[in-house]
Amino acid sequence: MAGREFHDGATDGLEALEPLDPEKIHSFSELLEAMRKTAFGGRRLGEAYETLAAMIEDSDCKVVLTLSGAMTIAKMGKIVSTMIDRGMVQAIISTGALVAHGLSESVGKLHYRHEASHSDEELFQKGYNRVYDTLEMESNLNYVEHVVSLTLKRINTEQPLSSHLLTRELGKTLAEEFEGPGILKSAYLKNVPVYIPAFTDSEMGLDVGTWAMGKRMDQARSQVKEGGDMAVLRALHQTCPVFNPYLDLNHYAEEVLGSKRLGIFTIGGGVPRNWAQQVAPYIEISNTRLGLNVQPPRFHYGVRICPEPDYWGGLSGCTYQEGISWGKFVPPAEGGRFAEVLSDATLVWPLLMVGLLERIPAKSVPACPP
Repeated sequence: MAGREFHDGATDGLEALEPLDPEKIHSFSELLEAMRKTAFGGRRLGEAYETLAAMIEDSDCKVVLTLSGAMTIAKMGKIVSTMIDRGMVQAIISTGALVAHGLSESVGKLHYRHEASHSDEELFQKGYNRVYDTLEMESNLNYVEHVVSLTLKRINTEQPLSSHLLTRELGKTLAEEFEGPGILKSAYLKNVPVYIPAFTDSEMGLDVGTWAMGKRMDQARSQVKEGGDMAVLRALHQTCPVFNPYLDLNHYAEEVLGSKRLGIFTIGGGVPRNWAQQVAPYIEISNTRLGLNVQPPRFHYGVRICPEPDYWGGLSGCTYQEGISWGKFVPPAEGGRFAEVLSDATLVWPLLMVGLLERIPAKSVPACPP
């Protein structure tokens, strides 16, 4: 058996790592840059920072932010609004719950720390909704319903609605009626569309549903003579808002089709992540089935922060490498650049954000919607 030939990494073109010297680091951006030259989770975070900065600094790249999890209850909402204000993202796709709890914060309501001495039965009786270690007041959500109703009374609800139309109008209500920052307020002022694919799976979805039924309450009571309130409710359930989710799907597709390059920054997984990524297959099957010839929009950049590894099956949108097989991403060999951090976003997202604010000046973005 022939002896092995021992190589030096430098001669093979390998990148040398460097010790993280805390005495030479004077900012968050320097820390994250140094972490890229370390190992394990630290290197993943450093690579995510460099990739995220590259997509934001690329003037030809439209950045899509996808959000899931209880990030606004976890007090990450101002990170989102700051990213919008600074021109770091051009479209947002979110769960409805995250936006609803952000609305609560936008109108001045508070979330509270949960004490383990309080049982969930006691919390229910007091109108406290627990999310892990934090409490959302039921009265907060009732006030959110007031903001939703205020908005619905102002717009034409006879025309088909969609989530991006409703979130834009809610942002207008916040801008005109309420002080203080907010995700939808910033999105409205900077003309950033906010899509909620699973809109009915949220407090806002329930608000719109009950608002539509409320318009028919007197009519339903007059029609139902027997059966009590249950019969009235069944009659009201025949009344549905005019809501068309395909308005969102096609609006989003139009938004990204005109982009030279695309980037995706994902917090968690869920419907928002996969809905954002399915635009390339949507265009591809349209070409195949409708005889069109449109270039499918694939993501050149991607950064994901999620504690869930792919082998548990909960990633809800697969790894970027797997997504290449679906035609959703540009392969690294063709310039694709991706990073994934297996961590709780509340630990690493603030670090990334402060580093980005140190490194990247605010982009020139419109001060108001067209």
